[in-house]
Amino acid sequence: MRDERVELDETPKERADRELIELLNELRIVLPGVTVLFAFLLAVPFAKGWAKVTTFQRDVFVAAFLATGVSVALLTAPSSCHRLRFREGNKERLVHIGNRLTIAGIAVFAVALEAVVLLVIDYVVSLGAAIAATVCFTVFVVALWYGLPLYARLRGR
Repeated sequence: MRDERVELDETPKERADRELIELLNELRIVLPGVTVLFAFLLAVPFAKGWAKVTTFQRDVFVAAFLATGVSVALLTAPSSCHRLRFREGNKERLVHIGNRLTIAGIAVFAVALEAVVLLVIDYVVSLGAAIAATVCFTVFVVALWYGLPLYARLRGR
């Protein structure tokens, strides 16, 4: 946990520098998972047995593929913005934009993950099992990625 006294002693420039470094470090953690999923999805249509999928499975695949692509675009945008504008001296604005893009990218990634769960469980087991697994997985992801931080904020931590 951060020492609140250190944050109070930071200048606005130091705070913006620290926050930008933290944001870019967080992206280094998130992006490999998103890109691995994207690579997996790139290979799926070329795999043996793909011709056997249902229209529903094909539609879910397209949704997962597009969501993953959008997530990659959103999650790489903060680095691009930083590279293009870092010499302008407005890191606070870069942090603000990067934070919003990252939150959006993670949200779209959640959609992609849930679509992949739906697709795989439907293909391997059944549509009913896939719906049940996807609902449980969605509740888990929402609770962990959004509920936990919001709960901590409400508790003042």
